[in-house]
Amino acid sequence: MKLYYKPGACPLASHIALHETGRPFDIEAVDTTAGRTESGADYQAINPKGYVPALQLEDGSVLTEGAAVLQYIADNTPEAGLAPKAGSLARARMQEQLNWIGTELHKAFGPLFREGMSEAGKDAARIAVAAKFDFIETQLEDGRDWLIGGAFSVADAYLFAVSNWANFTGIDLTGWPNLAAFVSRCADRPSVKAAMRAEGLIQ
Repeated sequence: MKLYYKPGACPLASHIALHETGRPFDIEAVDTTAGRTESGADYQAINPKGYVPALQLEDGSVLTEGAAVLQYIADNTPEAGLAPKAGSLARARMQEQLNWIGTELHKAFGPLFREGMSEAGKDAARIAVAAKFDFIETQLEDGRDWLIGGAFSVADAYLFAVSNWANFTGIDLTGWPNLAAFVSRCADRPSVKAAMRAEGLIQ
């Protein structure tokens, strides 16, 4: 498999999940503005949507959309324990988390990365992100380490990848101690360190 990614962007979650599986895989960075991969390939020919992640499978087919990619990785390496059993309530809860992270938290960060966005617009976005962080904070108040069933899942990888953007957008996580502890807990995992190192995010 090959993961097409942009350093520090949402494919970091899929990158983490791939490391969790322990199986071999390749990665290739994408310049989404230029529409070219690191090797010079036309990214539109790989993923006509033009954004990341994209996961190229062994048969050459390409899977897109972060939540789908994450669940595919989990389901194809069940021994890694990255997702509850399909059809279970716990699986539906994980999908609930993935959908919320993608449609609410991820999207709330969007204006903070938009070229030409005014400072007023960025301030409004930080307020929107803070409201989402408030919700996560209440979820983690019961002392759980991970979002679903006491085990690290692909939902945790996605939450980490997005929440970590606080470090690059002027948002201090100390106002959300449970979330800050969650991010720190994730950052200590070997899979997270390996993915972030490969993307040039840490030494």
